[in-house]
Amino acid sequence: MATMIVIEGITKSFHLGELDVPVLKGINLSVEDGEYVAIMGTSGSGKSTLMNIIGCLDRPTSGSYILDGTDLTSLDDDELADIRNQYIGFVFQQFNLLPKLTALENVMLPMIYAEVSRSERVKSATEALEKIGLGDRLTNRPSQLSGGQQQRVAIARALVNHPALVLADEPTGALDSKTSHEIMNLLTELNQQGTTIALVTHDAAVAAQTKRIIRMQDGVIVEAVNNL
Repeated sequence: MATMIVIEGITKSFHLGELDVPVLKGINLSVEDGEYVAIMGTSGSGKSTLMNIIGCLDRPTSGSYILDGTDLTSLDDDELADIRNQYIGFVFQQFNLLPKLTALENVMLPMIYAEVSRSERVKSATEALEKIGLGDRLTNRPSQLSGGQQQRVAIARALVNHPALVLADEPTGALDSKTSHEIMNLLTELNQQGTTIALVTHDAAVAAQTKRIIRMQDGVIVEAVNNL
């Protein structure tokens, strides 16, 4: 099996006035192609900072990061933006849908940046929404959708460019337990179809549905456990 993510010696510090505050303190992590991992930890453990680095939304202070065979360490901002668009789909706790756009238009957005033709955008976005059970909600705006439906739209948007990696940051955090279960079932199904998924969660029940749990504390990985 190929390795999707190789992180070696990653550190990250933030400047607060004259102080350097270390958040990540030498992270080593590898994720195989097709894996489904959860990153857990209390607030301040560094899990969101690590996720931002994996998603090319932030840069490490030191260390190396190889994604799908590409060394990202020396890439500039434009090159990192291209990597994000080509390789990574994002799912957020608060959905991050644009309120004035329909479900279809929200899902089409990543393809605009990828310079896909409009006809192909419509076709692919429609197929993505049908795949997650919202084929009858194409023209609905976010305010006309339930929380679970909005998160499904966000997942369709994350998948529409066929990313190698999906990153989900507390994907069930804003949902009730029944809807959370439905969203986790959807993510599990996507993983079974071959998508590599890494999610950040504080919810042990959510993490238990993944294949491996990585626990963080005070900026280091303290445990990595395979789920049966």
